[in-house]
Amino acid sequence: MLEVTPSIQIDEAELEETFIRSPGPGGQHVNKAATAVQLRFDVEKSSALSDAIRVRLRRIAGKRMTKEGVLVIEASRYRSQDRNRQDARERLVDLVRRATRPPRKRQRTRPPSGAVERRLQAKRRRGEIKRTRRLPPQID
Repeated sequence: MLEVTPSIQIDEAELEETFIRSPGPGGQHVNKAATAVQLRFDVEKSSALSDAIRVRLRRIAGKRMTKEGVLVIEASRYRSQDRNRQDARERLVDLVRRATRPPRKRQRTRPPSGAVERRLQAKRRRGEIKRTRRLPPQID
C-alpha cells in the first residue's frame, strides 16, 4: 500500500511500472541499463480516489494524463533504478495530495477608484487624439 493520506491508500496492484533507458548523455552504462522508470496509474479505475479528487487530479496532471485517464510519471533523475522508482512514487503521492485539497474560492475585489479614473482619462486622451486626425467637416 502506498499511503497518500491517512484516509487514502493506493494499492500496489493499481501501479504499473516499466523500466526504460534513460534519455540524455551518459556513456557506455546508460546505453545498456534501463534505469528510468515509467509509472502508470489508472486514475479512472482506481477505487482509492473519490470523484472530486479524480476531477482535480485530471486538471493538475495536465499532459501527464492520457485521454483514457491513466496518469504517466517518468522518473530518470537518478542513476539507480531503485531511486528512480522511489522518486516516481513520491511524485505520484505529491500529485494526489495536491488534488485532495479543494481550491480556494476566489475573493472578488474591485479596482481602486484611482485606477478607474486613470483608465478613463487615458481613454479620453486617446479619443481626443483620434478626433484631431479627422478631416474637418466640408462646408459647401
